[in-house]
Amino acid sequence: MDKISISGLVLGLVAIVGGQILEGGHVGSLVQPTALLIVLGGTVGAVLLQSPYHIFRQGLQMAKWVWIPPVVAQKAQLDQILKWSQLSRREGLLALENLIPALKDPFARKGLQLLVDGADPERIRELLEVEIDAYEEELRQSAKIWESAGGYSPTIGILGAVMGLIHVMENLSDPTKLGPGIAVAFVATIYGVGLANLIYLPIAGKLKYYISRMVASREMLVDGLVGIAVGDNPRIIEVRLNGYLR
Repeated sequence: MDKISISGLVLGLVAIVGGQILEGGHVGSLVQPTALLIVLGGTVGAVLLQSPYHIFRQGLQMAKWVWIPPVVAQKAQLDQILKWSQLSRREGLLALENLIPALKDPFARKGLQLLVDGADPERIRELLEVEIDAYEEELRQSAKIWESAGGYSPTIGILGAVMGLIHVMENLSDPTKLGPGIAVAFVATIYGVGLANLIYLPIAGKLKYYISRMVASREMLVDGLVGIAVGDNPRIIEVRLNGYLR
């Protein structure tokens, strides 16, 4: 569980609600289901219109990374690559073939299979980097739905506020309803801006961070496989790959 994400969200909400209370306002005045429906529904609709379904679904699934980060065990991967390197120097590249079925990561299996098959080092890098680029692009497109939601939400909030003001204008004959009506109208703007800056954009930023780590992990694997293919000393490989950990 990522405690800093929870702390950040709680701190943001407490600051906003606390400010409302300190100003003499009531928390209940910030609770407007109609405004929330307009903002959430409009934002989701805009994002759905923008994104293919599988990208939208994957983006929603990736949101859990904010609370439960994906496992990116770069140190363990480095140790694994060094074992491959030492084994290949002792017994040759074909000795690595028995290790392939035990690998859970399809990308690692593919890379090690290319290495065992004796593919040219630059060819190994070229083939695997094409897959890395496609992998990164799909993840970033999925994360982008949250960034897009952060762009649409404030605008939908303004739309909700204008709709509320229209309703107020229709009741100008009753001055007692003007103040409360205007207050309710602007709650939609609060929802739009608040959701964008407290939820959507922070989620997008954290997902991008984890995506960059996952991509770096794959790049480290490629670098290690190429090092083994060209016959680099395990110590040289370790020194080079340690740069990814830092």
